[in-house]
Amino acid sequence: MTDSVVVLCTCANDEQASRIAEELVSHRLAACVNVLPPVRSIYRWQGTVEHADEILLLIKTTQSRFAALRERIQELHSYDTPEIVALPLIDGAEKYLTWLREQV
Repeated sequence: MTDSVVVLCTCANDEQASRIAEELVSHRLAACVNVLPPVRSIYRWQGTVEHADEILLLIKTTQSRFAALRERIQELHSYDTPEIVALPLIDGAEKYLTWLREQV
């Protein structure tokens, strides 16, 4: 197990996704953010099943930076309840994981 995590965050549009990604990397809250093309999200919100095209961020960071990253996303995000989910990285290429730790 490593101290690295991948954080998933969906955004309303490309502009918001790019702004959040840039902010996280610039402030060393994330080593890298991949901005994926639109995904189709189907979810329940306030008792109704909703459908939305969203932009998915794959954010690479460390567990120790996650709380600050989560707080910053919540400040920047337009959603009342943004998706901010951290998944542990159980293993990876050591050279990449070392780079990741050095960037945050």
